[in-house]
Amino acid sequence: MTDPTDPAHPDTKLTRTKESWAREGRFLTGRHGRPDTERLPPGQHLVKNWPVLDLGLLPEIRESQWRLDVKGSVEHPQSFDWAAFQAQPQSEEVTDIHCVTTWSRYDNHWKGVSTRDLLALVQPRADAAFVVLSSYDGYTTNLALEDFAADDAMLVHSWEDQPLTAEHGGPVRLMVPHLYFWKSAKWLRGIEFRTRDQPGFWEVRGYHNRGDPWAEERYSD
Repeated sequence: MTDPTDPAHPDTKLTRTKESWAREGRFLTGRHGRPDTERLPPGQHLVKNWPVLDLGLLPEIRESQWRLDVKGSVEHPQSFDWAAFQAQPQSEEVTDIHCVTTWSRYDNHWKGVSTRDLLALVQPRADAAFVVLSSYDGYTTNLALEDFAADDAMLVHSWEDQPLTAEHGGPVRLMVPHLYFWKSAKWLRGIEFRTRDQPGFWEVRGYHNRGDPWAEERYSD
């Protein structure tokens, strides 16, 4: 579990503000949407830019320094450097993204490694049910394995045909478009497959454990 006293997680104005939103139920409309008939989830508004939200730390990771360790309940743990990651099958997707702070952006063009190709490589064991993601800034978040394995989920290194910038999580971040975007960890450093769930940074601060924007799963009950 994330330690709130860890120096990598400073008690910032942003953290305090977002924790208060969880306590107050800020932005909740109480409405559910249907992704098969509606494109914009409840309580969201469209933006043309890509807003930047993080914990106030901006790690600068050169491609030559970047590593991604994949471990836990898998048959074949992996440790990728940049060349090994680029040597994996590469995929492209165009998806919408939705942030819990109420903005959504349509038609984002991504390039990277699909999570399904990663799963085929590492082969999770039968008891693996959850994934915990860790970032170079100390951030963590958790997903159910079935969410991590979604058809359009990816480990992305490019956005709109350009390398993913540091402010948006480069060199590599997760991209799971069917969940609120705090689940798509920036500056990805580690992926651990687990038999038990382990809530991450925002989840222990009052945010929903799953984060489905169509069910408006912004905060825990």
